[in-house]
Amino acid sequence: MEFKIATIPGDGIGPDIVREGCRILQTIGKKYGHKFIFTETLAGGVSIDKTGEPLPEATLNVCKASDAVLLGAVGGPKWDHLSGDKRPEKALLGLRGEMKVYANMRPAVMFPQLSAACPLKPEIVKNGLDILIVRELTGGIYFGDRGRSEDGLSAWDTEAYTSEEIARIITIGFDSAMKRTKKLCVIDKANILETSRLWREVTESIKGNYPEVSLSYMYVDNAAMQLVRNPGQFDVIATSNMFGDILSDEASQITGSIGMLASASLGESGPGLYEPIHGSAPDIAGKDIANPLATILTCAMMLRYSLNCEREAAAIEAAVYSVLDAGWRTGDIAGDALSDKIVGTRKMGDLVVEALEALEA
Repeated sequence: MEFKIATIPGDGIGPDIVREGCRILQTIGKKYGHKFIFTETLAGGVSIDKTGEPLPEATLNVCKASDAVLLGAVGGPKWDHLSGDKRPEKALLGLRGEMKVYANMRPAVMFPQLSAACPLKPEIVKNGLDILIVRELTGGIYFGDRGRSEDGLSAWDTEAYTSEEIARIITIGFDSAMKRTKKLCVIDKANILETSRLWREVTESIKGNYPEVSLSYMYVDNAAMQLVRNPGQFDVIATSNMFGDILSDEASQITGSIGMLASASLGESGPGLYEPIHGSAPDIAGKDIANPLATILTCAMMLRYSLNCEREAAAIEAAVYSVLDAGWRTGDIAGDALSDKIVGTRKMGDLVVEALEALEA
């Protein structure tokens, strides 16, 4: 099979980690008879520097013509002085909107090899941690009407949802739960927000199609507390754009290994958008320090969700587990690892390539 992949290295460590992700895909191609054609394009701060825009039209055209998009990271202090519409982060919202990727799938997994890095007490996570957060991505307060008064002394951001926008996310939540432990928690603020009450109404209208799924609801403030108090109660979470943004970051932190966590943004059709959940970390850019494993695992999600290559996705995940089992670590997940087992970005990529090559096809 031949696959066209748009790559957006972006800012900070983005080029470092995207390079390693592409190496892994090339290894998969050789091992399983696929051909990956990579087209690099601009977005974020580096695009502002070169074109004056965070998301050029040419980038959108490349992305829409591809089978999937691999994004490194955007943003950094260099561009913090810019106004909202010209900031690097505008590229993310633009990509999501223009590519119509409305569902963000964020797994929060505590790798057993890294359990010591979890900030929670061992008895709280003794059974491990494996949560999938399904976040609505193209609606809600991030895309609602906003503005300021003429005197600049008041401002507003509007939360708005349609039944259709909610239904497609809730359906993905139910479908995902069916493939896991058949538990779905819808997180909202229905005691206060009218939009959240609509989320519940739509969920109630759909739940009859999934009689095997155990459905629950939880207010977002309680959910934020419960993720720390008893994260094992959650399996699949479905929620709105803003709530999902906040809760998925919290969930990633309690795993103790943000440098290990992948993300996929999907729509009805067309290419998916794939990015690790960590930031651009400009202070370590180009120093061969960044952990590439989140990007490598993001490539596994790409193979699974957009390219229909489950065997290949599982192979990448097995290779990463093998490398961790052997004790290899980057600095951010080093813990009490032996000093001769702590490696840089390129070496970690080398190790995953070697583990992939050693697996039976």
